[in-house]
Amino acid sequence: MSQLYLLHKPYRVLSQFRDDQGRATLADHLDARGVYPAGRLDYDSEGLLLLSDDGALIHRIAHPRHRQPKTYWVQVEGHVDNDALAALRRGITLKDGPTRPARARRIAPPEIAERTPPVNPKRHPRTDWLELVISEGRNRQVRRMTAHLGFPTLRLIRAAVGPWRLGSLAPGEWRRETLHAPRSASRRPRR
Repeated sequence: MSQLYLLHKPYRVLSQFRDDQGRATLADHLDARGVYPAGRLDYDSEGLLLLSDDGALIHRIAHPRHRQPKTYWVQVEGHVDNDALAALRRGITLKDGPTRPARARRIAPPEIAERTPPVNPKRHPRTDWLELVISEGRNRQVRRMTAHLGFPTLRLIRAAVGPWRLGSLAPGEWRRETLHAPRSASRRPRR
């Protein structure tokens, strides 16, 4: 059996348990020993972060080879037109090479807690929300993809990783799931 923790990582919290600079960490929100994050979310990103006590499970979730789809809700500056959505769906060529095609669509603002501090509507009077699904995890990839198209990311929320969903978890809240290892296939005796 493996323990999997689904945490809604708040904005401006590190995806680690300690920090020598006094910044907020996972330890401020989750009191579980022997668990490690399966991947990470940047300090200025928020949303679903998975943690486990099972190294093999962490590897299956986080390693790029497994192409676990990750769903993001992204608030960007400006109005995203159909050409920009088509470019995201084809893949964007960044400095470190082309991205895989993303599933991309405009969405209504999701029903989520207000961020502290909130995105300033006076500085950013026109924004759009997108849902992006990617299956790779380059450093700050979603932010770089939207910026490349001229739409800087103002707020980034991971809503899902594979089959796991953020659901109704509020920032800082978590829930635990117990996962049972699949039974190994029975072996036929050799003749």
